[in-house]
Parts: sequence; C-alpha cells; structure tokens
Amino acid sequence: MNIQTTTNDSQSTMRLSGRFDFNSHKVFRETYQQLLDAKAELIALEMSQVDYLDSSALGMLLQFKEKADMQSTRITLQNCSQLAKDVLAIANFDKLFEIS
Repeated sequence: MNIQTTTNDSQSTMRLSGRFDFNSHKVFRETYQQLLDAKAELIALEMSQVDYLDSSALGMLLQFKEKADMQSTRITLQNCSQLAKDVLAIANFDKLFEIS
C-alpha cells in the first residue's frame, strides 16, 4: 500500500492506495502516529484507490480509532472505493466511523 499525507492547519489527509492488508501494518501505524503526534484534530482517510481490504486492515482501523479517541482526534473515511464500502458495511464500521 502507498500512503501520501497532506496537512492543512489542524486537518490531515492520508491518501491510501493499493492493498490494505497486514503487510501495510507498519507503514500505516507509523503514518497515523506522526499525524496524531502533530495534534491533528481531524484525520481523513481518502480511500478511493484502495483495491483490497481484509480483516487485518479492519483491525488496524480499530487500533487507529482507539488511539485517536484518546486524544479527541476525529477520523473520517472518505471517497471509499466500492470494494472498501462493501467490506466496511459488512463489518458495521459505519457505526464506528464517519464514512462518506
């Protein structure tokens, strides 16, 4: 998976592309931790280019949400690919995350 980040004031965006699976764990965790350390108030995950999402990716999203909640950082999942929308819906992540 490739991750590109941009930051404007207190909002950051992580653009994810490719396979979001266990092999992405380290880079995903390091990237979101940098944004949390920078005290972002909102982190948007732009997921239009995610072409694969598995259960380990769901676990990584939950771990990210727990850490973000501890410092009152909001997370949104934006422009999800159809595949990502389907997996997130099956896992009921629409009850945990703001998905657009």
